[in-house]
Amino acid sequence: MRRGEVAVAGRKGRDRLWDLATRVYPDDPVVPVDEARRRRDRRRLHALGIARARGPECPVEPLDVGDAGEPAVVEGVAGRWRVDPAHLAQPFSGRTALLSPFDRLIHDRKRTNELFEFDYQLEMYKPASKRRWGYFALPILHGDRLVGKVDATVARTAGALRVDAIHEDVAFDRAVTAAVQGEIRDLADWLELDLVLR
Repeated sequence: MRRGEVAVAGRKGRDRLWDLATRVYPDDPVVPVDEARRRRDRRRLHALGIARARGPECPVEPLDVGDAGEPAVVEGVAGRWRVDPAHLAQPFSGRTALLSPFDRLIHDRKRTNELFEFDYQLEMYKPASKRRWGYFALPILHGDRLVGKVDATVARTAGALRVDAIHEDVAFDRAVTAAVQGEIRDLADWLELDLVLR
């Protein structure tokens, strides 16, 4: 496996199914490193819409997009930014969504704070007494704003998704409240759990 001779070809339940790497991966030509980085940067910028041209080193993956896209200025925020021009011409239709704490939109906490003025931290490694929002709070995206966090717990033995708190960073009106509650219900349905509100 470490030498790349075998690879995961699929799964059966929780078990991995292995096969020779030559039968798992396509026989595509090798992309030169510089071209691979340019492609990665373009894809990252397309996914994010706007990102730093240069950012701090990150051990897992870069937080910047190099020269992809076009230069942009974010009013009130320092630094060099790049924007995906394909997004500029498209109409925006927002929606409400509960995000994973690992979602790329909020992965770069500094960017999230600068662009959305959204304070967030995954608190699963903090003692319960020091948590502000909950063990695995889910950020709430509404339209083009991050508006709060949902603190919910899965109680598998009880077959329930228990909502312990909904933290409103800005006061929710009726439409936002209804949209957030709809997303929470959808999450419970997707997990095939009963919804329990506290």
